[in-house]
Amino acid sequence: MPHRYSTDPMLTAIHPKLPMRNKRVTKDFYLNQLGFQEVGQTDFPDYLMVRRDAVEIHFFAFRDLDPAENYGQVYIRTDAIDSLYQSLLDRNVSIHPAGPLQAKAWGQKEFSVLDPDTNLLTFGQPSDSTVNPTPRLP
Repeated sequence: MPHRYSTDPMLTAIHPKLPMRNKRVTKDFYLNQLGFQEVGQTDFPDYLMVRRDAVEIHFFAFRDLDPAENYGQVYIRTDAIDSLYQSLLDRNVSIHPAGPLQAKAWGQKEFSVLDPDTNLLTFGQPSDSTVNPTPRLP
């Protein structure tokens, strides 16, 4: 593993860029279904930026996108997976058929949603057993 020097610039955030066919449809889904807010000073016709809490996602226009061939994916961490899942159900957000809320073998509790362009959004949180494991006594 390469050594990191104290003078190396630090990476501070990542904002994934996903394809969208229709800005109005994408904006409506993220703002009204998932609870994001639009960010940015300028409204570019082929670009959209949304944020919810510390998560920011950017979208670029790709009008010829075939949703069946879109493999855009984002993994979003949360600290309240159960209440997030319930809030999306209460808003009638469709949960991915293969992605209902469940504990996974890799120690995460997750669920997934597809946006209008079939970008896969997986929301996850460490399972209770991995958050603060009970220390073993000698």
